[in-house]
Amino acid sequence: MAAKRRAPVPVVMAMAAAAVWVAAVMEATMAATYTVGAPDGLWDMQTDYAEWVKPRTFHPGDKITFTYSPELHDLVEVTRAGYDACSNANNISASRTGNDVVPLTAVGTRYFICGLTGHCDSGMKIRVDVVAAPGPGPAAAAGPTSSSSSAAPSTAAAVVAAALLLLNLRLPLW
Repeated sequence: MAAKRRAPVPVVMAMAAAAVWVAAVMEATMAATYTVGAPDGLWDMQTDYAEWVKPRTFHPGDKITFTYSPELHDLVEVTRAGYDACSNANNISASRTGNDVVPLTAVGTRYFICGLTGHCDSGMKIRVDVVAAPGPGPAAAAGPTSSSSSAAPSTAAAVVAAALLLLNLRLPLW
């Protein structure tokens, strides 16, 4: 019986590194960037933001861009109380670049308003619900859960775990 050949450790390590890189690139390309109000509007007083946000699902890693004229508007992230009252008194952050990119880094609800007098009261406010991306398995088929602590591991983490397993077992590669 012939002995099975095992791939040299440097080859396995190179393959594992390539797998990790591919997983990282795939995960980065899965994130979406949304321009608030697009395609028909921007961050302005004419757009219905409740309608704009309805068909969209936001996940950690996504980004939202607020495009507006800085002479006419601004962007203020507020608490729920600030959102409900259209108050920027205790804001979380404020921007006035006209092209503000907000990374959505975690599951939760974010609230944004235009802080100029009367603009929020005229509807220039948006609530963005960031939900965990569905993971593999039966739990994903049931839909999102109210707990974010049970989120499935990312694709990159799964590939890293598989690469480490390959390195540890030194499985033959044909």
